[in-house]
Amino acid sequence: MKNIKAIIFDMDGVILDSESISDITWRKAAEEKGLSVNDEILNACRGSNKNDTIQTLKKYYGSDFDSEAFLERTSELFHEIEEKDGIPLLPYAKEILEYLKPRYRLALASSTRGPTVERQLRAAGVIDFFETRTTGEMVEHSKPNPEIYLMACKSIGMNPEDCAAVEDSLNGIRSAYAAGLKPVMVIDKVQPTEEIRKMCCNIFDSLDGLKTVL
Repeated sequence: MKNIKAIIFDMDGVILDSESISDITWRKAAEEKGLSVNDEILNACRGSNKNDTIQTLKKYYGSDFDSEAFLERTSELFHEIEEKDGIPLLPYAKEILEYLKPRYRLALASSTRGPTVERQLRAAGVIDFFETRTTGEMVEHSKPNPEIYLMACKSIGMNPEDCAAVEDSLNGIRSAYAAGLKPVMVIDKVQPTEEIRKMCCNIFDSLDGLKTVL
């Protein structure tokens, strides 16, 4: 990947193994309400901020579904697990950040809210690798809308075409591609579709693969 000067990372499912915890909490919260949550719903919401997630849930469960109450319950369940067990880093996360930091500008673009991002990255010991953090409450529409990646590029004074984006979700890849970055997918919970493969510069099974192209 030539002429790359900065790398913008997603957090959930790329740096932190938080998607696994989220899936557990969503299924438990749905079970409490007598509902079911399938992979289609989970994947449709991956990489989206709260506002967009609320609309997606109403699409699946009906316009009168109390999406906010549901998300509050998933958050409660998530915090219970986080406080008890913490959120582990994904394989090679710290190693790849240590490898890239001397070579590139590093920033974060996460649909999660800022205070949560700061708390979780600090607990994992990786917060200082990122110059800036662009988070879900800072944008009106998150991924797949390009707004969050455009804002992240601006936060470090870089043009999108000079930046790579590291993502695990389909919405994240769509967002980075639409913003003009060079998307790299690191597979976590979902496999790339043919549409996504055409958008990606590279696709890897783990973060360690970044060393082969950066």
